[in-house]
Amino acid sequence: MEKEKIKRISKEWFDAGIFALVLFLIIRAFVVQAFKIPTGSMRPTLKEGDMLLVSKFWYGAKIPFTGFSLPAVSEPKRGDVIVFLYPVDKKRDFIKRLIGLGGETIEIKDGKIYVNGRVVDDPRITSRFYYNRGPYGSEGEKIQVPEDSYFVLGDNSGSSHDSRFWGFVPKKYLIGNAFVIYWPPNRLRLIK
Repeated sequence: MEKEKIKRISKEWFDAGIFALVLFLIIRAFVVQAFKIPTGSMRPTLKEGDMLLVSKFWYGAKIPFTGFSLPAVSEPKRGDVIVFLYPVDKKRDFIKRLIGLGGETIEIKDGKIYVNGRVVDDPRITSRFYYNRGPYGSEGEKIQVPEDSYFVLGDNSGSSHDSRFWGFVPKKYLIGNAFVIYWPPNRLRLIK
């Protein structure tokens, strides 16, 4: 009797563990994923050690091992903080602020961002000074963002390895939208 009870309880725990693992994998693949910030390239928005959640479904989660994605809730917008596969080394994830969309012309002049010849007026972008650096960020140079790609910059422009140096983020490398810092507790907030 006691043996059967132990066997039944063990099976229940095993089944619950398998269910929890499958549920975790589904949530991680399609809904939300946790990331930790390793560098200061996004200061002051994100600091080293911040742990945040990234919504994968917002832009249309990729279905693992296929070339397909789920339908998106929204398209990426200028000013969003996005996580993507680093175009130079696709084994690494990067996080930056989306500045330019496919088909737009970007210019950095006097610390400001110009899109299609007009200064950007989004406070998430205008509150920062952007430096002219790298082959895609030289003074007076206008950069055409290819279709299905993005131009991204770190909020800490003086210390960020971003699109100014390595170019554009193809849309297919997009992982998701960073939306909340959950750790440490004193930094708990929505990401703007």
